[in-house]
Amino acid sequence: MAEHGEAMCRQVDGKMTRVFELFGKRWTGLIVATLMPGPVHFADLRRAIPGISERMLSDRLMELASTGLVVREVDAGPPLRVSYRLTEAGLAMDPALKELGRWAETYLADGGQCPERFRK
Repeated sequence: MAEHGEAMCRQVDGKMTRVFELFGKRWTGLIVATLMPGPVHFADLRRAIPGISERMLSDRLMELASTGLVVREVDAGPPLRVSYRLTEAGLAMDPALKELGRWAETYLADGGQCPERFRK
């Protein structure tokens, strides 16, 4: 048997680790995709993503804001309303999200399962 040293082991790329630490969390990708067309008020954002709680949406938006992908804006009102929009860095995710959508359309079309013809 061949001996494998530490240098032979594959390491996960640090850049990919950072991406999936953020986008691997539930709801994050959906929030970014929903904000892609333009600013959205908090209540509309919650309605656009079925199943997300207000608390989870708030937590994810704060996290996205702290990473510099989302900006929180307070609309003076009355009534006082809060909206969120993507920054230039957030908008730069558009090509990647579109490509993921195309991939899902091709490879996960059968109810979330990869069709048999692609399993080889």
